[in-house]
Amino acid sequence: MKRAKRPVAASVLASAMLFAAIVPITAQAAESKLDRPGEIAMIGDAIFARPLLLASTVVGAGLYVVTLPFSLLGGNPGEAAEVLVMNPGKNTFVRCLGCTPAQHESLKAEKEMRNNAKQEQGAVTNAQ
Repeated sequence: MKRAKRPVAASVLASAMLFAAIVPITAQAAESKLDRPGEIAMIGDAIFARPLLLASTVVGAGLYVVTLPFSLLGGNPGEAAEVLVMNPGKNTFVRCLGCTPAQHESLKAEKEMRNNAKQEQGAVTNAQ
């Protein structure tokens, strides 16, 4: 009888541990989109992601130049430039350090809203 209880108890314990580990991750994932990046994310971005994105931008520019005649014949040189050069370039040089693309867009929209509010407040002050 003791042998039959061990696998059941082990399964229940493993399931409880797995559930306990997953709950904080899902709660954090829901909030992480709006959070600012932490120092570990910034360090990882600076050491690993940015050099890889820079290399991707350079390789994409080379591919764009090589495939430009075909893009011109196909009528999509702008789309090819956007995908091969501009997107990696924006992520390399414009995106905030440590931010995911969703975080960057969220922070950018928040900054634009603050600037618009300041401009409207300045316009009201000047009108008086």
